Amino acid sequence: MTSTGIRWTTHDRYSNEIYLTHERWQHIIASINHPNMTNYEEHLKATIRHGTRTQDSLNPQKYRYVNAFNDLPADNTHIIAIVLFRFRENSDGKPISNNYIVTAYQKQIR
Repeated sequence: MTSTGIRWTTHDRYSNEIYLTHERWQHIIASINHPNMTNYEEHLKATIRHGTRTQDSLNPQKYRYVNAFNDLPADNTHIIAIVLFRFRENSDGKPISNNYIVTAYQKQIR
C-alpha cells in the first residue's frame, strides 16, 4: 500500500464497508490533531464495528460513530469516528459505496 492508499477496511454493524487511508491516519495522529489516538487504532476499528451511529443533521452523508472504552488516557471514556458515506464509479461505470473515516478522537462523555 502507498502512503495515501487504504490502510484497512472493516464493516459496521449494518454491514457497510468503511475504510481508513494512510493519509487520514496520519492526519488523525498528527501532533496538532489527536496524537493520543496513536496507540488506539484497534479501538478505532472496534468503534466502527460495534459503536452507535448517528447521522449528522446538516450533512446526511456524515455519520458519527461512538464507542465506550475503559482504558483510554486522560479521563477519556469514548472514541468518536467521523465517517463520510459517498459513492464512486466502478470499472463498469456503476455506483459503488465509498465510505471512509475522515477523523477520529477521544472524548470524555458522562
